[in-house]
Amino acid sequence: LSSSSLTSSCSSSQVSALSPPNFTQHVSEQSKVTDRVSRRLIRIYQLYSRTSGKHVQVLPNKKINAMAEDGDAHAKLIVETDTFGSRVRIRGAETGFYICMNKRGKLIGKVSPGRDCIFTEIVLENNYTALRNARYEGWYMAFTRRGRPRKGSRTRQHQREVHFMKRLPRGQQPAHPRSWETRTLNRHTLSELRCVTFCTYTQRSQSIFVLGTFSNRVCF
Repeated sequence: LSSSSLTSSCSSSQVSALSPPNFTQHVSEQSKVTDRVSRRLIRIYQLYSRTSGKHVQVLPNKKINAMAEDGDAHAKLIVETDTFGSRVRIRGAETGFYICMNKRGKLIGKVSPGRDCIFTEIVLENNYTALRNARYEGWYMAFTRRGRPRKGSRTRQHQREVHFMKRLPRGQQPAHPRSWETRTLNRHTLSELRCVTFCTYTQRSQSIFVLGTFSNRVCF
């Protein structure tokens, strides 16, 4: 065999020996590192506790519990993304304190967030969300039936105490695109509809299709 054929055979064997990239491992590793470059995604919602039937709140004395009613000022939470994955930091909109977990597994409020203030959002099969602490693996945010925080060392993902539901604050509704089917048909709107229908019909006869727009200018 010539040297060129040997080189090509060696290179082909090296390429075939290379294993495909493990994207799952890459995402898992990158999710553990704080992203300081990308723009942070900020959401505002309430956390409804499955056990207490109330909402998580951050009080001015830095205490955390799940005793707030729907729409309570201290139940409004600001959630900031930490990575491109599902790791977030949660702070009270009213107090500005971050929800953190100390080495004893107790939930506390802090002004400056550290790694103990980062939680991983886990969507469960029952559509509830569990929040696992990033520093203390296997420890979850949890509350008792009375709304008192439960130690992270005593929590497991299958327990009801760690199950939460995200809810918009009272009075805040999701933005939906405005469609003509849901508009109130008053006399002015009906005249516009007639105008569009007539104009679209006449222009279709000339093989010109006009997308509906509620403006009298369509007719001229």
